[in-house]
Amino acid sequence: MKIYLDNNASTPIAPEVLAACQEELQLLGNPSSTHSAGQEAKLRLTKARRTVSSALNVSPSEILFTSSGTEAMNLLIRGVLGKRRHKGRIITSPTEHACVFAQMPELEAQGYEIIMLKPGLTGQITAKDVAEVLDEETALVTLMAANNETGVLNDWQEISKLTAQNGTPFVVDGVALLGKEPFTIPEGVTGMGFSGHKVHAPKGIGFTYLKRGTKIAPQLIGGSQEANLRGGTENLVGIAGLACGVSLLTDIDSHAKNLKSLRDHFEKRLLKELSDVEINGKAVRVSNTSNLAFIGCDGESLLMSLDLEGIFASHGSACSSGSLEPSRILQEMGYPRSHVRSSLRFSFSRYNTLDEINQAIDHIIRNVQRLRAI
Repeated sequence: MKIYLDNNASTPIAPEVLAACQEELQLLGNPSSTHSAGQEAKLRLTKARRTVSSALNVSPSEILFTSSGTEAMNLLIRGVLGKRRHKGRIITSPTEHACVFAQMPELEAQGYEIIMLKPGLTGQITAKDVAEVLDEETALVTLMAANNETGVLNDWQEISKLTAQNGTPFVVDGVALLGKEPFTIPEGVTGMGFSGHKVHAPKGIGFTYLKRGTKIAPQLIGGSQEANLRGGTENLVGIAGLACGVSLLTDIDSHAKNLKSLRDHFEKRLLKELSDVEINGKAVRVSNTSNLAFIGCDGESLLMSLDLEGIFASHGSACSSGSLEPSRILQEMGYPRSHVRSSLRFSFSRYNTLDEINQAIDHIIRNVQRLRAI
């Protein structure tokens, strides 16, 4: 038995996506070549870009393909700042994904003032939080739409109204949002980064939304690909899979309701049948994410016990796996270290079933009770 509940780390490839990738592997041509095989490849690239842009209700020219969500966010943040003549303040939070958070010390060393907004136990950054520090010296606001560890939704659409009024670039990490909730990109958002392997597409492919007319400095130099903003031959196999994965999100409302139903059932049973279980993050969350503290139970031991029984969850972000340090995100929210060490993240996908969830709950209850008794 294997039950995969770590879909915020990576999702299984959809059968339709696998077929699209396999078809692309059989085809010839570099989209930059002028011969017929190259032009056919360019048409496939154009079609994929239109598929992705249509799903987000934006222009195809506003979609740039990258290797990952991490590259997408680096391109947007460094690209936007690379066009500025003067330094200024950057508004962000300590609960951002490492692809944003880890950039801040270097940017601070370059002369930017870094403003870290504390979310508190809610886990949420609000428009009020941003309004209190946003001014004419602000060079950039960069925040995630949804937290990848807790699922908590930031007030990003209201924040975009503030940045639009102030004329401040606003870059949003949309990786944990795509495929989990319906959304539209508001006028005040300059760019958003996304990742393919979080929506049943392959690893190693991502994309950015870049608002039309926005000038950014390229971060990969070497060719005219992606509107001269991201040099390098496009990964057509990954792009074909990405476009197919995004195309599966057509009935996102129904999909989100199903994910939320599974998540809520999971939490209600655990909170009812186990004592001292707490949900981490006290604000509205995306539909598929449950971060739970099993007070009095070592999370690392619970994770390994579940793994041995074929239940796959996580101790936090996959980008920090291998570290025995407790979650940076939960610590920055203000939870005590003992609470953080007892916490695990469970995240669901379209391929999880109610029967799987109930089996996983039974295993979790039994292992928590055993570990607490040790």
